[in-house]
Amino acid sequence: MAATDFKDYYAILGISKTASPEEIKQAFRKLARKYHPDVNPNNTQAESKFKEVSEAYEVLSDTDKRKKYDQFGQYWKQVGEGFPSGGAGVDMGGFDFSQYGSFDEFVNELLGRFGGPGPRPGRQSYSSYRTSTGRPSGYGGFNDFGFQDVGTGASAGQQDTEAAIALTFAEAFAGVQKHYTLGNETIEVRIPSGAKTGTRLRLRGKGQFNPMTQQRGDLYLKVELQPHSFFQFEGDNLVCEVPITPDEATLGASIDVPTPDGSVNVKLPAGVRSGQSLRLRGKGWPSTKGGRSDQLVKVAIVPPKDLSQQEREYYEKIRAIRTYNPRSHLQQFKL
Repeated sequence: MAATDFKDYYAILGISKTASPEEIKQAFRKLARKYHPDVNPNNTQAESKFKEVSEAYEVLSDTDKRKKYDQFGQYWKQVGEGFPSGGAGVDMGGFDFSQYGSFDEFVNELLGRFGGPGPRPGRQSYSSYRTSTGRPSGYGGFNDFGFQDVGTGASAGQQDTEAAIALTFAEAFAGVQKHYTLGNETIEVRIPSGAKTGTRLRLRGKGQFNPMTQQRGDLYLKVELQPHSFFQFEGDNLVCEVPITPDEATLGASIDVPTPDGSVNVKLPAGVRSGQSLRLRGKGWPSTKGGRSDQLVKVAIVPPKDLSQQEREYYEKIRAIRTYNPRSHLQQFKL
């Protein structure tokens, strides 16, 4: 494998190989905001960079994926310019990386995408595909695709195929239409609103052709949501973190909070604590059965770094007259 074939995800995010999960998240959020397609419309270079940053975060934010990626990096260094043939690869942590012909094959399988190192006994076949997107006025439901897990309801002898499909949060929230090129065939797929990572869509009769039965198997599309710079999932609910000032936390305030379909005004109660969550009912993710989950807003109190002279004087006055001691219960603390 050529040296240029390997992607250094740590360098892409601008972090060290010993970076903590929090440092990885912060680096991704910074770059995602910079290269997000909504901020750079019709900018193919920014879009490509955003996808690269998202891929790096998807791998490094997962402990198991990061470990296997680091092991693959060690293997790549040992092998150098070419992979050994005949399966006689370098053993790294009990895993044979010589089965992969390129870095892309490795990362595609790591992320459950198409184009792995090839079918083996007991494993699904992955097909490569190209996509183009558009947004029609209406979408079918998940049942239009026979929505279910892979491996259930497939007829014996049919050649079922599984492929991964990457969606942005915006596409999955609103629903999207995609066109797939599978060999010489173009397939139009409408993905309804509410898909999440792990959602599987079944397209009947769009899999591989079986010459024995003269029938085609089914094509299963497994949804993968690209990481978002602001929203994350906590179960079915959406979660976001919103910074507030110390005076807003103490006195209470009204602040604007982004939701998937626009900002809403939220009232902060006086005395709210850092880490406390406020629930916005019905502002979360669409359900395939109708309705929406909730959005949880986690509050983070952020003190100012640069104070004006007047601000500093007032803070010092507050400190001088303050009667509340949040550590009073620790004064008599003993083991």
